[in-house]
Amino acid sequence: MKNVFSGIFLVLILIITSSPTYAATTQIKIDGVTIVSDVNPESKSNRTMVPLRVISENLGANVKWSDSQVTLTKNDMKVILKLNSNKVVKNGKAELLDVKPYMKNNRTFVPMRFIAETFGSNVNYKNGTVTVDTKPLVIDGVIVKALQYEYHMTLGGVVQQITGNGYNEAIYNNFIKNNGSQVEAPTYLTWDIHRIPVVEAWDYEKSAQYDFLDQSGNSIKQFDIYYSIQSEPADVLVHEVTGNVWYLYSDSARLSTLLLIDRASMNGFVTVISNTVP
Repeated sequence: MKNVFSGIFLVLILIITSSPTYAATTQIKIDGVTIVSDVNPESKSNRTMVPLRVISENLGANVKWSDSQVTLTKNDMKVILKLNSNKVVKNGKAELLDVKPYMKNNRTFVPMRFIAETFGSNVNYKNGTVTVDTKPLVIDGVIVKALQYEYHMTLGGVVQQITGNGYNEAIYNNFIKNNGSQVEAPTYLTWDIHRIPVVEAWDYEKSAQYDFLDQSGNSIKQFDIYYSIQSEPADVLVHEVTGNVWYLYSDSARLSTLLLIDRASMNGFVTVISNTVP
């Protein structure tokens, strides 16, 4: 009887250890911030598998789905993955993955190290924690430490700092890639139209300013967003304060930046510096 129980125990151990996927207690830190996810990372074939959202949001990669194929892009890198396939295409060249991307509980899991290193990040594992350090944003040869974002409301204003490299790079690219034609500076401007009597002369209101800071907290490049208070839909302008140049801008690009900030906040990359809103 003892041998029978020993045999059953051995079979159970083999089943558990040979299971292709199992939940892990791995913690993921990106740029020093612990990433909170509604789905835990998993280990498969000794590889840490993470939900695709961790990659797309926190490493600054864009995601596009087509059937069971997902395309990740960031700057000059393009990666094409297919569910349940170990074939991956990087900038047109085919490679083989150690483990296949898969779907579980309506979440797509991808190999963390492969994706992170492909997009130029360093990955280390120690004591149950995967640490990912992404490349910092560099503007005019200067490393960006944080993005300072300020906006005003009817009463008071809010100043926040964003430290995630992936988010800051995506926001910066939003300004660079979406600038339209260069225009003359508007005649009448105000930071907050709600603080003064509304007069027809004030035709543009500043909705927010974005200041990319160096390691000492000095401004490298600042962009201010203005919109017309007399048009529907609102005309949007961007003022590159550093070079004192004005460009046409799009409201969709403005909203895209706000969405990036919202995601950065949910993932723990935003710190409130001041808030004077009652």
